[in-house]
Amino acid sequence: MNINIFPILFCSIIALCCLIQMAESTDATKSSSAAAAGTDAAVHIVYTERPQYEQPEADHIRTLSNVLGSEEAAKEALIYSYKTAASGFSAKLTPQQVAEISKQPGVLQVVPSRTLQLHSGPGKLH
Repeated sequence: MNINIFPILFCSIIALCCLIQMAESTDATKSSSAAAAGTDAAVHIVYTERPQYEQPEADHIRTLSNVLGSEEAAKEALIYSYKTAASGFSAKLTPQQVAEISKQPGVLQVVPSRTLQLHSGPGKLH
């Protein structure tokens, strides 16, 4: 059986880029969380293991609650829960909170959110 994985890999990369873009565009609607988290807070993507015994968003809120101190603070800081192409969430976090959440069980990686451009314009692929 000869399976070409390029289309699957390409679609996964596109889906992940779209998720990151959604997180950044949703960030504008949650500007109040910046004041609550501190002025040096920035949007980060927190990749997690897929939860086995609870819904992804509940797991994401619980993980954030462990760092932020309450479920209400976690719900305020949560920007987006990733449930399809990746497991994780985006949230506005200070550098200290990034260090602390990185140590939480089930957290695989924490990276700053950034916008990726697929190409510079029509017909100008690089």
